[in-house]
This record gives sequence, structure tokens and C-alpha cells, in this order.
Amino acid sequence: MMRFAPIAALLAALALAGCATSPPRCPVGQEPMRTAQLFFGQNIGGKPGVSNADFRKFVDEELTPRFPNGLTVMDGGGQWKGEENRLIREAAKVVVLVLPNGPEANRKLEGVRKAYKARFHQESVLLVTQPACVGF
Repeated sequence: MMRFAPIAALLAALALAGCATSPPRCPVGQEPMRTAQLFFGQNIGGKPGVSNADFRKFVDEELTPRFPNGLTVMDGGGQWKGEENRLIREAAKVVVLVLPNGPEANRKLEGVRKAYKARFHQESVLLVTQPACVGF
């Protein structure tokens, strides 16, 4: 049964990707955009390693230059199964962004993910995006 879980997840992701291509109809005073949530684990090699100061420096050097209009950082904690299929629990930072639709934002998001994985020796940085109606 476990062999089919990745296939089911892929099919679900493809189905949801189709939804993300058409912007929502927004109420008057709001415009179609999207939100992105990035989940940054703070363990390095299975042990706590990315300090709050390390993460602030990463925000200053990588996130803020790419997304100067603003972002929200929240403390979190989570669990997942790593490459060795064992449960990993760790502190995390969650960054929430409101973005325009288009390829430029995607390129910036991928740049941030790549930079974090390289700097802090991470297997992955989870990214979730959703269509949104935004009013300022």
C-alpha cells in the first residue's frame, strides 16, 4: 500500500495545480493574488542548529531583498519523515507572503528555498501556495 501513496500525492498535487491557474473572482475592493507559505526546519543533522539570530540574518540577506514589500515570520514546530524514513521533530519558522501572480515570484521563491537548503544543509523547504483575494 505504501507504494501508491506517492502516486496519490502526485495526482492530488496535479489536480490542485489546475485550480491555481485560474485567479479567483474577488469582491469589490480586493484583487486576485496568491499567498505563499514557506516552512523552514531549524535542525541541522538531526540536532537543533539554526538559531533565531541565524534565521534573522537569512531573512535580511535572502528574503527581504527578494520580497521587499513585506512578509510575516511565525514560530512553529512540526514533524516529517526524512530520507531515511524516520520521524523527525523540529522547531521551524513559517514565512507567509502575499504575492502577485506570475513567474517572477516563482523564481524568487525557488531562489529562497535553494539558498536555505544550501546554507543550513536542509533536505527540503516546504512551499504551499494558494490563490487569494487581497485588499489593502
